[in-house]
Amino acid sequence: MKVIPLLLLALLVTGCSAVHVRDAPVESYFATRHSDVLTDGHLSASSRESLLTLGLDARACIKDSRPCLSRLGASSGLDDEHRLAALAELHLSDALAADRQRVAQTLPPAALDDYVQAARFSYAYLFFTARDPGSRAFEDRQTQVRDFYSFATERLTSVLFASVGREHTTASPQVQLDDAAIHIGEVRLRLPRGAAPQELLPASRLQVEGIRNTYRRDGFGAPFVAVAAPPDTASTSATLFEPLFLSATVVLRFPGTTLDEVLNAPDAMLDVYDPYRDETVQLGRSTVPLSANFTAAYALWLSRSEFRREAGRALFGRSAALSQPRIYPMQPYDPARRTIVMIHGLASSPEGWVNLVNEIMGDATLRSRYQVWEVFYPTNLPIPENVRNIRAALLDALQTLDPDGTAPASRHMTLVGHSMGGVIARLLVVDSADAMWQTLFDHPVAGEQRRRLAVLEPYLTLSPLPQVDRAIFLASPHRGSPLAHAWIGRTAMRFVRLPASILHTLGAVADVVATELPRAANELRRRQLSSVAYLSDQDRYLRATSMLPIAPAVTYHSIIGRVDPNVELTRSSDGVVPYASAHLDGAASEQVVTSGHSVQNTAAAILAIRNILREEGTPE
Repeated sequence: MKVIPLLLLALLVTGCSAVHVRDAPVESYFATRHSDVLTDGHLSASSRESLLTLGLDARACIKDSRPCLSRLGASSGLDDEHRLAALAELHLSDALAADRQRVAQTLPPAALDDYVQAARFSYAYLFFTARDPGSRAFEDRQTQVRDFYSFATERLTSVLFASVGREHTTASPQVQLDDAAIHIGEVRLRLPRGAAPQELLPASRLQVEGIRNTYRRDGFGAPFVAVAAPPDTASTSATLFEPLFLSATVVLRFPGTTLDEVLNAPDAMLDVYDPYRDETVQLGRSTVPLSANFTAAYALWLSRSEFRREAGRALFGRSAALSQPRIYPMQPYDPARRTIVMIHGLASSPEGWVNLVNEIMGDATLRSRYQVWEVFYPTNLPIPENVRNIRAALLDALQTLDPDGTAPASRHMTLVGHSMGGVIARLLVVDSADAMWQTLFDHPVAGEQRRRLAVLEPYLTLSPLPQVDRAIFLASPHRGSPLAHAWIGRTAMRFVRLPASILHTLGAVADVVATELPRAANELRRRQLSSVAYLSDQDRYLRATSMLPIAPAVTYHSIIGRVDPNVELTRSSDGVVPYASAHLDGAASEQVVTSGHSVQNTAAAILAIRNILREEGTPE
């Protein structure tokens, strides 16, 4: 009988396994693989394994990291990759804990040092262990360590800038911490007038809404948006506005050519790159892509500029601020990149291009070939006045940026115009010779009469911008729209107001032409010649200019919307512009898109434009 209990106990012991296997949701598998101190506050599986190898408990290390950091630093029981990855994550855990308890933007020196150490050990893991990053390309741990580095660099840069950044420029390029001195190294970002940024915002913290896609480039470094201070009024160009919202990538590097040198370096170097110019960076033995966010700076610019409000005020004559065209380059001028000039339509602004411009800047091929300028102009002015002013503004910008006119940026320009902007774009590339004078006076105008009517010269003698060799017209009423003289157009004309300066100009022109053109003088004096009137399909000026030939050197394309694809093409319309008005003979391509008038926002039109730019933007 005494044997039976012993047998039962033996059966129980041998029949029970300490290891159990059960089905688990696939979500938990991936959650475990990607769990770390950045995602859920817990150490990653890789770091836990490294600590267990040394007989250390991960939870205890989170509460008090000092013994664990000491063991990891001195351990010969782990290879360099496991050891450095765990050191980076533990330092980052300590920095995050202190960060959560900070007061305002200040951080205790120990937290800053922890961020430096997290970046240092991550940097050493990535570039100074036996294997290079390419050999670990499919390893989750490398992705996590890269993220440790990026976050540590981002947070360190943000805190340093908030506390001392405006006082430490290239003239005073060092910040001393307890365990390291941070030096400002190479700054390749070109800020207006060489000034320090007014703000430096982590791109990862900016949630963008109202744009279809957010374009990033995966790689190394911490993406930022650098916001430059606006220039003093005295130094502001009348037409060319320098970009104030710039994409930037910060890299924190540690001197040395060996692992020991990197780990023991007393200094760190903080470099700032322009991701539009710098695609890669050399670190250790590796050339790696630079991380970047190409949407954040553009979105921040649009959100702070209040273009829509300003455009509306200008249209109804309630703002004197927008009296002349403004040229907004999206990036610092690059003479090697071709220039795309965007001209918006009636009552619109640069916001009308939001998705198209973002798609161009987000396309790696297009980004390497082109730079984008956006024209913001008062859409209440008569079309001839805007053609004259925009032409002058573009020539002034080119003279400022490329006085010799030899750069590819100013020799291969592309105009992209929507609606009335497309009409203006076309009038910037036509050659009128004497045709407009002949049409207006019904006879040749020369000699003394031509000199007496010289005030009309900028409006009646149209010559193509020599810098432009291609144009894209979107839903453009080259022959006008019946809506402009229908009740909706007549109603709009009652509210559109012209600024006093234009009324004065119209009056002066009326006085000059009163003898030869009394009817035209009366129209000018009635002050009804706003942009809406010029968009009518019965307008004399628009009908005359629609017959002018586009310069032979200019390749042009049309993208036209139609609301109902079942309607015969020649009788179709986008709801505002009939196909017959938007169509141009001789176009290199014409694409009809099922769309309303805002065709520039459709995926089909954006794809067509990207294809045109890809085909015609091949470098020489």
